[in-house]
Amino acid sequence: MLRRYRATGADLPFGDPLRAHGTALEGYFWRLTDPGSGRVVVALCGVHRDGEGRSWSNVALAAHPGRVLHQADVPGGLADPDDLGVRAGAGTFHGDERGVRVDLGPRARLDLHIHEACAWPTGRALGGLGIGQVVPGLSQRWHPYLLGARATGTAQLDGERIDLDGFRVYAEKNWGTSGFPSRWWWGQAQHVDGRPDACVAFAGGAISLGPWRTHATAIVVRVGDRVVRLGDPVRSPVRTDFATDGRWRLWARSRRLTVELDGRADPAGAHLLPVPLPARRCSVPGARQHFDGQLHVTVRERGRLLLEGRSPLAGLEHGGAHVMAEVSRAAAATAPGGRPAGCLPAGRGRRAA
Repeated sequence: MLRRYRATGADLPFGDPLRAHGTALEGYFWRLTDPGSGRVVVALCGVHRDGEGRSWSNVALAAHPGRVLHQADVPGGLADPDDLGVRAGAGTFHGDERGVRVDLGPRARLDLHIHEACAWPTGRALGGLGIGQVVPGLSQRWHPYLLGARATGTAQLDGERIDLDGFRVYAEKNWGTSGFPSRWWWGQAQHVDGRPDACVAFAGGAISLGPWRTHATAIVVRVGDRVVRLGDPVRSPVRTDFATDGRWRLWARSRRLTVELDGRADPAGAHLLPVPLPARRCSVPGARQHFDGQLHVTVRERGRLLLEGRSPLAGLEHGGAHVMAEVSRAAAATAPGGRPAGCLPAGRGRRAA
């Protein structure tokens, strides 16, 4: 009974959302930042099931400065049902709570080790999605489980070796019954006001449950040893204002806390990250993510200032069907047989830089 309940994407209170649920999409995401050098490295892996129950995975390794992006779609993949863990390909990707290894060829490798992690607080009944955690059948779910850690290791990207010692690490998991929503927004920032122990993350978008449709946003803020979450529709609603792809404004209020986020980025400077289409066994560029956005954060408790400052290396993202359709049309026009770029033909993987 519990297995079938979790297969809808839901978790009971005090459950572990990091264990794979057996949904169509199980996604894992790590983000590394170093304000001293201005570098950002992103690693992601999703394990998916199509309509016939066959599994496949999409993997990507990206970096800033520049629009460095290496990616692959590969058959198979394993999302751990007992713990946080994901594997894809024959050594292509392996990630767990201790670190991440990626091998997309000699120009795209990562060997990350995670230390001194600030994880989601133990003993909390609900995760990053709040009360939505227990609702079966929601189309998409999100849980930011690593809110800052110290990195060691190396990355090899386009012939350059990057020493990761001193980078800070953020990580999250997302999963859903039908892939990504039709529209979403997301952001994450470390080093707010220059503090290594300050972190903010938010995620929102269109949510569906059968014929029911709505929009929702959740915000998680870490200040020192304290982690707060806002985004429950009644107790701590979040208002959003996105005038263009280059602006993210969010306000959230609870009985005790007020959070204001104001993000800006150059619309022309975004990476186009891959988004999986589980049933079609392909990933397409569908998320415009800025690696060096500017995010101003203000957090108050009963009017008293807890945190105020700017992060110069914020990740800020817009995505959705409009982005996927725009890029897919261009890819289909040039791909053999009109097949969208990234689809897995006859069980073969695709690797691209």
